[in-house]
Amino acid sequence: MDQTSATSAGPWRTFGLTGIAVFLVSLDATIGFAAFPALRDSFPAASAAYISWVLNAYTIVYAALLVPAGRLADLLGRKRLFLAGVSLFTAASALCGLAPNVETLIGFRILQAVGAALLTPTSLALILQAFPVHKRAIAVSLWGALGALAAALGPSAGAAIIEAADWRWAFYVNVPFGVYAAVRAARLLAESSNPEQGAALDVPGVLLVIASVSLVTLGIVQSDAWGWASAATAWTVGGGIALALAFVRWAWKRPGAAIDLSLFRDTTYRFANLGTLTFSIAFTAMFLSYFVFLRGVWHYSLSLAGLAITPGPLMVIPVAVVCGRLAGRVGHRPFLVLGGLLYAAAGAWLYFRIGAEPQFLAVWLPGLLIGGAGVGMVLPSLAGAAVAKLPAARFGIGSAVNMAVRQLGATLGVAFAVSLLASAPGVAGFHHINLLLIAGGLATALLSLPVATAPARAVAATPTTA
Repeated sequence: MDQTSATSAGPWRTFGLTGIAVFLVSLDATIGFAAFPALRDSFPAASAAYISWVLNAYTIVYAALLVPAGRLADLLGRKRLFLAGVSLFTAASALCGLAPNVETLIGFRILQAVGAALLTPTSLALILQAFPVHKRAIAVSLWGALGALAAALGPSAGAAIIEAADWRWAFYVNVPFGVYAAVRAARLLAESSNPEQGAALDVPGVLLVIASVSLVTLGIVQSDAWGWASAATAWTVGGGIALALAFVRWAWKRPGAAIDLSLFRDTTYRFANLGTLTFSIAFTAMFLSYFVFLRGVWHYSLSLAGLAITPGPLMVIPVAVVCGRLAGRVGHRPFLVLGGLLYAAAGAWLYFRIGAEPQFLAVWLPGLLIGGAGVGMVLPSLAGAAVAKLPAARFGIGSAVNMAVRQLGATLGVAFAVSLLASAPGVAGFHHINLLLIAGGLATALLSLPVATAPARAVAATPTTA
């Protein structure tokens, strides 16, 4: 049975406090794209491959720990895990800024990832617990929009911060907001958990999940260095898949397993996660390639490239607000399908219109706005659809699985973008990315067709009074 303590925080205050932390985590996941050149300048003795582990270590640890963190939150308390995550993430951010060399920076990034993994699924679980059922669609849509906005703004925010100060401030900026969120959350948030009659944590299952996700993610992030067809990539990814299958065998019908596999019996949950994987690949590849294109082909400065990318992310919040309100009445499917098609249309527009000569107003801006509207419809709606039918006892683990899938898709997106951009120079490489965006948008629209979250109509007509 789910247990909840009393609190003085209302639903929207809970959303605000947890949203601050999620925004920082999502921002930090992509701000490194802009920080990478500055890191190379600060540590000239380190190779580019070695410095890339500042990004890769965070990605691997974050993805591997999301599911165990969601399970721990359900068992030990969502507020407790959220506070631990915010505190660790904030402290590790300060340490990253103080790092004297690449080795310690990588170590502190790992600590950051642990904190991020603890707070991310618990934040959504706390929001779901705080809101009544009929308002969860708008709350989850806004939560997803915050993450999407932050991830999309990461490169441009990083560019502005680094040009104004240096790369260390890309980490220091987290500290005051993290401290505020931790202090206020400790006072105001309610505790909730699902103790399940004292069920013990499934340690073997947790270890299998961590090992399988770590190996798959490691193989993906190293695929560019090792080669997609290399034995190292095949053995690493294959080993991760084998361990995932071993976990399925272990957890099948086991009470209290690290992941309740019965979640996937629900058609909506299955297809929402498949859509999340597909769209995350295209979304991450898009923003990485946009930055590379503007800098390398149109020769924009770091700050100008950041500004040129910003109009798309600014579309996300208003579109998500409108769609979130309507999703509570008609379900998420219409917005997922339309958003996927809009995203594909944005990719097609840039594929056929973009060239080596800068055309910001005539070509770039329309494509960015169409794509931003698609993102605003899809990413928040995928998060909402994935948790729409979850019982309260599964808020933590259900949302954590969805976020782990999203992180795996983001990792694949980076790997695909690097590979496609390297396959052809300049505009040709960017065209390859746009084909990926078209495919990702269309696939997301198709995978969203079985999603069914529309509320049941209890009464066809309202009785009238005489």
